Amino acid sequence: MLTVTFIFSGFVKAVDPLGTQYKIEDYLAAMGLGGLLPGVVTLTMSVALAALEFCMGIFLLFAIRRRMTTRIVLIMMLLMTPLTLWLAVANPVSDCGCFGDAIVLTNWQTLWKNIVLLFCAIVVAWRPCDMFRFVSRSNQWIVVNYSALFILAISVWSLYDLPQFDFRPYHIGAKLNGNVNGDENQNKNENRDGNAEFEYVFIYEKDGERREFDINNLPDSTWTFVDRKEVKTGAALTEHDLRIDLLPEGAANSEGEDITDEVLSDTSYTFLLVAPRLETADDSRLDLINELYEYSLEHGYRFYCLTASDMEGRQQWRDLTGAEYSFCFSDETTLKTVIRSNPGLVLLKNGTVIGKWSHNRLPEITPEEAAKPLEQLTIGRMPEDSVPGKILKLLLWFALPLGLLTLADRTWMWTKWLRKKKKSHNINNYKTKTTKDMRKKIVAGNWKMNMNLQDGIALAKELNDTLKADKPNCGVVICTPFIHLASIAQFLDQDVIGLGAENCADKEKGAYTGEVSAEMVKSTGAQYVILGHSERREYYKETPEILKEKVLLAQKNDLKVIFCIGESLAEREGGKQNEVVKAELEGSVFNLSEEDFRKIVIAYEPIWAIGTGKTATAEQAEEIHAYIRSIIAEKYGQAVADDTTILYGGSCKASNAPELFAKPDIDGGLIGGASLKAADFKGIIDAFA
Repeated sequence: MLTVTFIFSGFVKAVDPLGTQYKIEDYLAAMGLGGLLPGVVTLTMSVALAALEFCMGIFLLFAIRRRMTTRIVLIMMLLMTPLTLWLAVANPVSDCGCFGDAIVLTNWQTLWKNIVLLFCAIVVAWRPCDMFRFVSRSNQWIVVNYSALFILAISVWSLYDLPQFDFRPYHIGAKLNGNVNGDENQNKNENRDGNAEFEYVFIYEKDGERREFDINNLPDSTWTFVDRKEVKTGAALTEHDLRIDLLPEGAANSEGEDITDEVLSDTSYTFLLVAPRLETADDSRLDLINELYEYSLEHGYRFYCLTASDMEGRQQWRDLTGAEYSFCFSDETTLKTVIRSNPGLVLLKNGTVIGKWSHNRLPEITPEEAAKPLEQLTIGRMPEDSVPGKILKLLLWFALPLGLLTLADRTWMWTKWLRKKKKSHNINNYKTKTTKDMRKKIVAGNWKMNMNLQDGIALAKELNDTLKADKPNCGVVICTPFIHLASIAQFLDQDVIGLGAENCADKEKGAYTGEVSAEMVKSTGAQYVILGHSERREYYKETPEILKEKVLLAQKNDLKVIFCIGESLAEREGGKQNEVVKAELEGSVFNLSEEDFRKIVIAYEPIWAIGTGKTATAEQAEEIHAYIRSIIAEKYGQAVADDTTILYGGSCKASNAPELFAKPDIDGGLIGGASLKAADFKGIIDAFA
């Protein structure tokens, strides 16, 4: 529901950007901000709003940028719902315009609609990752750019020409011989003479202040007349009803003669040049307008210019264009409803709209055609492009390409999954229990910045005594802060427990205050060093190049490297875990020779599981461990891959260690918090018993 509403709302706004602009200006006027923003700004707001709504709907449909999209939609609904509450209570405008003229809702209907949509927006924002992706993340940019370009193109074309879908009462084919809203049982005279009346409101100005007066309450001579506008009373007529008052040359708007019924009942053709405001009308196609007027004179067709401009505005247009056609006064709002162009051309016959053209696409009559009546010309016949035909074109231009993209993407992902499954199957078939047993199994403890020297020595002694008495079935390593190394090395039986550092410098020696070199680590009696840990990458900005130098220096000083790799939660949810771990290996250790790489122990640690209590499932861990082994095989060959020890780290405990360590590609663990207590650490080691 949320998706369909946003797509439809954005599309109907995009096909009629001027209508949306008028509604935005109505809102500003209701807030007392009318005239504050220039037209170009409100028009830009109109186009931007349409594009935003449409794109958010498409992004929801295809589950693109799920977190960002759902949050933007929620913010939009949090803003729109209070606004529609104000509309429902205060009723400053007749309708919200959320669906343009396609579907007109009352303000209360709009409020209830937005409450439902707000609830839907909260649900999808709460669980965005439950949305199914129809297009893989790597191809989503195509949908993003194509959707944005498509909807902007629709808006630009509708501004240049006319809305492709006309939902207003004056669309081509509409019968205007009566109430334009479709009541064919009442004509204009009956409406005006029955339960609907028209009145005029006169606008005067004095000392910079403008006020409106009715016919019975006109001001004194100190006020200057500015304009006149028509208002209706009674229930039968709506704001869309057209009234045409023929104005003699030099006459004020109040002096017009109502010729509406005469025009709408004419069985011949009538040209209506519609210009809501002549002062701002486009004058670039004056030659065509004048040619059409001359053509209408030669063939006896009516030709009127309908405008809401005052006498000064009409005279200015005459002086500019040399216009000889008659001018008629009509309500400005009605004229903007008739056609979204200033000026625009409407062709009537027998009260029916035969054709409509914007000022950019006025019809041209060739010299050969000038002698023929309109019945024999294309412009004199109603166009054949139907609404179903336009919808079909829309589907061909937008829905079909995205549908084909979705189909191609799903097919590609399916074949990729099959290849991956086949490859995984082949790898698993190749591996035997003997292969796993050949690799060294290790449980390594990473104390991080915990334990003072005395507590660290006590823990190391307890572990040393325990494991000497109960020989472990795997290699055991403890990696301690620098200050512990030399003291612990003195009594630790390194045939039972290996000793390692948590880091080393990327420089060999020199003026690097506070750093500890690989040579210094080795001199304490340590055998291992942890490099590339996610905390070092994040907090101390260690780059692949820095880690590459550390690895080289560690191996130069005969230290065995436990090299850490892993992805963040966002990268895991985005399906990027494989490319992340591959990039980390390529950036820091795949430069090594085969001989040197064989000395590396890999530790896969999903960052989202470190210290959080969350743990990757055994299946998730096995899947990415198998992938890591496969890319090692691609680089160094299957034999090296089979010999490489790959540890799992990330909230590994005695309770889940047996299940994890039973997987064919998991060779042990890099343990954090659980390594700070001898019993907990021993429980994990015993998983290999």
